[in-house]
Amino acid sequence: MNTAGANARARSAALAAAAATERHPVSVVTYRSAGRVLVIGDDSAVLEVAARIAVHEHLSCTVVVNTLASDGRPANLRDHGTGVIQAPVAGLTGHLGNFQVMVESPGAARSLHEFTGHAPASVDLVLDLGESPLLVSEVLPPGYYAPGRDAGRLQAVLEELPDMVGEFEKPRFFQYNPSICAHGRSGITACTRCLDSCPTGAIVPDGEGIRVDPNLCQGAGSCATACPTGAITYNYPRAGDTLRQLRLALKTYYGAGGRRAVLLFHDSGRGREALGRWSQELPHEVLALEVEEAGSVGMDTWLAAFAYGASAVVVLVSPQTPARVAAEIRTQLAYARTILDGLGYPAGALQIAGDQQDDLMDILRDLPEADCFCPGDFAPLDDKRTVIRLAVDHLFDQAPSTRLMTPLPAGAPFGEIQVDPERCTLCMACVSQCPAHALLAGDDTPQLRFIEDNCVQCGLCCRSCPENAIVASPRYLYERDKRLGIRVLYEEEPFCCIHCGKAFANSTMIAHMTAKLRGHPMFHGKALDRLKMCEDCRVKDMAAGQEGGAMPGGFS
Repeated sequence: MNTAGANARARSAALAAAAATERHPVSVVTYRSAGRVLVIGDDSAVLEVAARIAVHEHLSCTVVVNTLASDGRPANLRDHGTGVIQAPVAGLTGHLGNFQVMVESPGAARSLHEFTGHAPASVDLVLDLGESPLLVSEVLPPGYYAPGRDAGRLQAVLEELPDMVGEFEKPRFFQYNPSICAHGRSGITACTRCLDSCPTGAIVPDGEGIRVDPNLCQGAGSCATACPTGAITYNYPRAGDTLRQLRLALKTYYGAGGRRAVLLFHDSGRGREALGRWSQELPHEVLALEVEEAGSVGMDTWLAAFAYGASAVVVLVSPQTPARVAAEIRTQLAYARTILDGLGYPAGALQIAGDQQDDLMDILRDLPEADCFCPGDFAPLDDKRTVIRLAVDHLFDQAPSTRLMTPLPAGAPFGEIQVDPERCTLCMACVSQCPAHALLAGDDTPQLRFIEDNCVQCGLCCRSCPENAIVASPRYLYERDKRLGIRVLYEEEPFCCIHCGKAFANSTMIAHMTAKLRGHPMFHGKALDRLKMCEDCRVKDMAAGQEGGAMPGGFS
């Protein structure tokens, strides 16, 4: 039998099936530009550039010379028919269609409009010719150009500006569910993974959660890949749509007689160009699946691909991939490889490749020969943690080895916590702070309980514990019953009211409170005993003390 020929035919059928997979529609973000251009520079050379822009009828131009006048104070000038403002720029924010500029002035920074009285309140496009760009994010906002001293780049920008007038649309790349966000609680900051991985600066803290500016977001996808809870999800396409596509592609491939499928994820930019050049060179078992951005697929997609039957997964990353996105891909790769290795699968079956042909071909040639097994058919859901659990459970059932747990690298979003019994008072501060409901209080007894499957290792429990009694440990527990089950981390005998005998607290908490407050002027004599009473008896005792008499039952 001609294996290469069978794989080639199977690949054609698989890619055709993948291309026909329907996607959920996505909402859009709209930009509107009237052609108001702001040119910023450090010297009078910006006037020449402004004059070249002003020849276009549908572009209007304002110039800011980013220095002080000769007398050391801001001054207004006019030249070439454009508005020229001479003042240091204090700040620039915004995006295509709505940039806001602040300039320094005596007393305090003011908006450009307030400073001049005639400049527009906002501008649509910014050409920054300063030696040091005002904006320095890895991926700059649409409508902002900083060509530096490169004459070729400047010429390209000047040719593009006239086309940047009108209405423009892009997908809204993300969805955010604040109810499961692990960023913070009660003023305590914990998870910052989405902020750390975003290359555009579109994500900022917002109280206990975060806020994403859809106008700055450009779909890198690394925030959704990094998010441990699934509070941020990628929307173009949805994760479930991507999983449905790759599941159908693999099922079709094997159904058509193909063997040992290799999934190759590439982006719609340089990755598509590279694959177009090398399409005839790829081995016939390689199924190239295009995603919007390489950073939009992570551990959930890769592990699901293995569970659906892929013998190897390769992610194509170009040198143009923002450093934060590439770093997050490598981080996710380390987590997923460790999970695969713990199951006895070859960790080298999951690889990152550069967009140079030799690099990719070397990796494809050296991929380990993974054993075939019965592919899973679980639902392609949008919930990343559920997908990871279903994928790993299926891989565990088919695993070459039977290890029950594997430690994970620091920062991994799975694991357990340990509680120091010498420190814990069962105050339950950790339970109230846990965003994933991994920590639970006992029903009628002083207990701290834990569901490991829910734990995202955000660290909020550790940071909120007043006794520093909690330590988090990243790992993956393959035994599903233990991972999904409730286990008691710490418990005590209940403390009973010294008057009525009702259980209302635990012994350690009462002991800590009385030890700390003994000797305090507000807690002398019988007042200290009130800490050992239930709420009802405490109120009765306080009322009796105010009346100065005895109450039934011995209160006085």
